[in-house]
Amino acid sequence: MEIPSSSLFSLSLVLLFFFVLATSADVHEDFVQCLTSHSQNATSISQVIYTPNNSSYTSVLDFSIRNLRFLTPETPKPVVIITPSHESHIRAAIICARNHGLQIRIRSGGHDIEGLSYVSHVPFFILDLINLRSVSVDVESSTAWVQAGATIGELYYSIAEKSKTLAFPAGICPTVGVGGHISGGGYGMILRKFGLAADNVIDARIIDVNGRILDRESMGEDLFWAIRGGAGGSFGVVIAWKIKLVPVPSIVTVFRVSRTLEQNATMLLNRWQYIADKIDNDLVIITNITRVNSSEEGNKTVQVQFISLFLGRVDELFPLMQKNFPELGLVKEDCREMSWIESTLYIYGFSSGTSLDVLLDRIPDPRISFKAKLDYVKEPISEIGLEGLWKRLNEDEGAAAQILTIPYGGKMSEIPESETPFPHRAGNIYHIAYFVILEEGVEFSNRYVDWTRRVYSYLAPYVSKSPREAYANYRDLDLGQNNDKGNTSYAQASIWGVKYFKNNFKRLVHVKTMVDPSNFFRHEQSIPAVSPWGKKRGN
Repeated sequence: MEIPSSSLFSLSLVLLFFFVLATSADVHEDFVQCLTSHSQNATSISQVIYTPNNSSYTSVLDFSIRNLRFLTPETPKPVVIITPSHESHIRAAIICARNHGLQIRIRSGGHDIEGLSYVSHVPFFILDLINLRSVSVDVESSTAWVQAGATIGELYYSIAEKSKTLAFPAGICPTVGVGGHISGGGYGMILRKFGLAADNVIDARIIDVNGRILDRESMGEDLFWAIRGGAGGSFGVVIAWKIKLVPVPSIVTVFRVSRTLEQNATMLLNRWQYIADKIDNDLVIITNITRVNSSEEGNKTVQVQFISLFLGRVDELFPLMQKNFPELGLVKEDCREMSWIESTLYIYGFSSGTSLDVLLDRIPDPRISFKAKLDYVKEPISEIGLEGLWKRLNEDEGAAAQILTIPYGGKMSEIPESETPFPHRAGNIYHIAYFVILEEGVEFSNRYVDWTRRVYSYLAPYVSKSPREAYANYRDLDLGQNNDKGNTSYAQASIWGVKYFKNNFKRLVHVKTMVDPSNFFRHEQSIPAVSPWGKKRGN
């Protein structure tokens, strides 16, 4: 009897499916066996390995996924998850992954905008650093060692436990992981006074492709330079940072002032552009722009929140504002005095009276889906240009949008572009980040991603050019990506690499080629390893 071709095709698919399942099972069984044999303590490593057959696999995978766009049945899943509790576990994972052809994804806090720390389209495992999050603060030397799995909130909390007059210039969101944050640069509310988080790293511990545990002295200055702003997942597994803590007064001043279009928000934001990077370095005024309900029933408007941190008392702040930004109409009643650690809660938006213990909570509330892009602004955007941006906020998708501007200047302009891989220094007034954010339970369709692309296109005349600069911690695969098999040319990677790193990209490729010539540590936008011949010829 002749078998219909359609039936043969269906049978082939079924056989292929079972072959893939069997192959996948073999891979993870062999990989797990390798981990056990290469660990100093087989019992201890077995307790931090999660395969799809483990009842905790799904909860461990989902726990640190901070972007729900990548928490779907269709999202590729890891062969194995490892949550190391000791450095030897990481060493074993690297050696065994190389032996069994698995790609590594390194997850610290799980906020990766494109999900690159926990998603891959080739066979992979996740190295989840959640168990490596100790913080050791030395007040006398104003330094701290912080493991890469700690969150910014856990770091801030630990500093505040030991001192009310020490701080660290890291980010605003407390659930972001320290490992990835510092690896890409890491900006926050005191960047104009002290620079980025990466600018204040004085040592590190990293496990390289050969399983060696290196510190600053043993890794050398080239690799130490590369990991402080060259972004994560390219050079090895950073397991801890030694950071320089910075002095802050015991009392700081904050304010949050909102203005709508009907209250001259466009004029005020335009004016803000002329002073934000030039005022006293102790003062940072960021803006948060959203669409809100108008006072006129049924209508919408745009609201600009001016949110500020001043490293001093209100009596010192007020004259600065009167001199530099009187148009805002700030009054003393708008201002609040508090400790620096309390200001971190205020700036993020926690309600008054919230316990500092909230900084220890690794799970954001609410959980969200999001997409974001970021640009650098070197010349003030005209009022007409801003009004065009408001039109994008008034589109349907704009209801879920948020635009954040962070001023530079101060210390950011004093540090040379080549000091670290993060090159966005002098000449930048501010960066503008635009998000679409949806709470859990609301479907994140492609139309929201398309909205960010339309805004990106609209802003082209108003932002940096040649290259149009981008920030590595705001990963954007629209800019380009590496080949799945890792054989990406220097020319291809430069398309996105120069946007993130400008002229520093060339040195990053050089360092990568020295320390990881086989390109083991890779993802869609990792730094490629390129031979001198390949670089010259663009192959």
